Amino acid sequence: MALLTACSGTEELRDPSERTLEYLQSLDKETLQTLDTDSDGLNDWAEMNEHDTNPLEADTDGDGLNDGEEINEYNTDPNTADSDEDGLSDGEEVNSHNTDPNNSDSDDDGLSDGEEINEYRTDPNSADSDGDGINDYDEINEHNSDPNNSDSDGDGFTDSQELDMGTSLNDSSDPAYLKEGALGTVNFAFDKSNIDEEAAKILSENIKKLMDSKKFRVRIDAYTDHVGGDQYNLRLSKRRAEAVTQFYIENGVAESRIESRGLGKAPQPCMDMTDEIGCRKNRRAESHPLNPYQYSPNN
Repeated sequence: MALLTACSGTEELRDPSERTLEYLQSLDKETLQTLDTDSDGLNDWAEMNEHDTNPLEADTDGDGLNDGEEINEYNTDPNTADSDEDGLSDGEEVNSHNTDPNNSDSDDDGLSDGEEINEYRTDPNSADSDGDGINDYDEINEHNSDPNNSDSDGDGFTDSQELDMGTSLNDSSDPAYLKEGALGTVNFAFDKSNIDEEAAKILSENIKKLMDSKKFRVRIDAYTDHVGGDQYNLRLSKRRAEAVTQFYIENGVAESRIESRGLGKAPQPCMDMTDEIGCRKNRRAESHPLNPYQYSPNN
């Protein structure tokens, strides 16, 4: 046990567990500077006279950091549990979230660290939590989109792509989009270019989709089977493309939205001979939607 020499003589220094604030106040400066009663890394004199902290309590403000860490390491306020007033204690910021306890908005995105952790569940260390090109603040306060989902409406376009396109970030039907394969293919009888009943049904369905997706144009690619000469089949394929074009126009699709090509014999020989002559699968006109946007959906 250490000894303390006082004016009245020699006295035993009390154990840390037996010390009170009143007792410490009775000691001289030199003695207090040798003591760290609460083992927080600050001597008792400094706690009492410089920092106004409790020399009997290692963590004066109860924030999860001891007073010495706050003063010597993090430069936070040992008397305030939340130095930057962002809704997170200094200990939470340092030990759990790796955020700056002296900066209420560690990633400078416009949302406080507390809002990000407690309210929006976003990353307080990343201004753009979902990596979609829009910072978290703008998603929440300007666009009402999900800062944790790069495609808020699940339509295959990222939120920033939708901003570029001028479409809604929160409406999966905007933009109205036709993927490749969305429009049906029609087939023709041998050496014919007329639209039969079956083909008319398919083209009518295509027209409904085109009318619902008014920004889309369509390209018609028509082919023949491999029976006959190349020049004759090229002319026949063009007649088939024209027949489909006219059907579209007569049923409401503007001519300016259509382009067509007669491409002659289909590029691949028929592998399924179901007709007596030629191959019906090769005698076809495909309708390809032409994307008017600078992006294509990811799904």
